[in-house]
Amino acid sequence: MTHPTHLAVLDDEIDITRLLGHYLQSQGFRVTELHNGSALMELMGRDAPALVLLDLGLPGEDGFAIARQLREHWHCGLVIVTGRGDAIDKVVGLEVGADDYVTKPFDLRELVARVKAVLRRIEPLASRPAPLAAAAPAAVAEKTQLRFAQWRLDTAARRLSDEQGRDMPLTSGEFDLLSVFARAPGRVLSRDYLLEQTRGRSAGPFDRTIDVQVGRLRRKLELDPEDPQIIKSVRGAGYILVPQVLAE
Repeated sequence: MTHPTHLAVLDDEIDITRLLGHYLQSQGFRVTELHNGSALMELMGRDAPALVLLDLGLPGEDGFAIARQLREHWHCGLVIVTGRGDAIDKVVGLEVGADDYVTKPFDLRELVARVKAVLRRIEPLASRPAPLAAAAPAAVAEKTQLRFAQWRLDTAARRLSDEQGRDMPLTSGEFDLLSVFARAPGRVLSRDYLLEQTRGRSAGPFDRTIDVQVGRLRRKLELDPEDPQIIKSVRGAGYILVPQVLAE
């Protein structure tokens, strides 16, 4: 018998946590309801959930700081659920590592669908085939140990390390995006394609999700993020992973 997936809901409004907790439990999840950041950190230390639904508007606390702390110390899904719908807040939320950003009021069914999509993305991408339009060599598509530039990507262990074996922490969204690039080296991949592969949805006219995540990857992968040599932009088309990828 499989155990239900553990989710944490952090919101200072008790009615919201009760509503989400009850509905998520009805969908087969195990839910812990929390009302402040210290309670979340205590939970992460003893019974870390697979995914956290985080409200930004916590009295006396910085929701973005909590998100950063999660990303620095734990590998879990992170969905921001908040009343702050400004574009700047959304961009900052993605910058600090959120896998999705949902504004209140929200439809419970849509929220659950987004949660499930994030949980699916946390799973290894090793078995996901590359698209015909951007097909990778069979040796790359089938292997879980991929090497490019000075980096080694282990798609089974979801680990990125440098030539000295030192780990480079990635969010789940960053790892998924890099995995898609690594399985289609030398191919121009559109923003729509990258978003569909990593988040299961199409891009809107002002959707900057992929651009934000590419920027974060460049800061971690490139010697000079302002002059990228690994992930390059192709004007009007998308992005391309330039180095040769070797399968091991």
